[in-house]
Amino acid sequence: MDLFSEKKTILKLPNAELIYIENFYDKATANRYFDCLKQSIKWQQDDITIYGKTYKQPRLTALYATNEKPYSYSGLTMQPNLFTLELSQIKSDIEKEIHHQFTTVLLNLYRDGKDSNGWHADNEKALGKDPIIASVSFGETRRFHFKHRQLKDERHKMDLSHGSLLVMKGEMQDYWLHQIAKTKKTIGERINLTFRTLI
Repeated sequence: MDLFSEKKTILKLPNAELIYIENFYDKATANRYFDCLKQSIKWQQDDITIYGKTYKQPRLTALYATNEKPYSYSGLTMQPNLFTLELSQIKSDIEKEIHHQFTTVLLNLYRDGKDSNGWHADNEKALGKDPIIASVSFGETRRFHFKHRQLKDERHKMDLSHGSLLVMKGEMQDYWLHQIAKTKKTIGERINLTFRTLI
């Protein structure tokens, strides 16, 4: 079985381009990465402050990088761990596919359907203008929602499956918001890796 699938979907939308490869990793490879990442990553649950109220993030997170640059979002600053062998391999696989170099990966562990990530954009200054974000999913399939900030008819959703790769390009982080919503369905764990380049 091939490690990579050539089945690639390219979505060109106003102010954004998305690339989705459903079977970027075959099932056996994706299973191996899921098990390894769940055990080896230094997961944490941080507090975030939204509209003056402080909450526990509804998921576990971790930050890894090829350097020592911290990453800040939603009033939270994370200090990176050094890339593991597995994270370096995944990073290399993505870089070969899309011809872009990354320095940092923010990992999310969604423990069940109650864990989520609300509407947001990856538009921090440290990412520079029109950043490329590459998102790899392992584990349970979760629905990815995205909507244009100004064009009300531009609302979309797609399922991010086990072993898939989603790349967000162009002006997407300036003009679009995205989220992983809560679900009442009984579902298992999902690990998501979002690769980015800090300038």
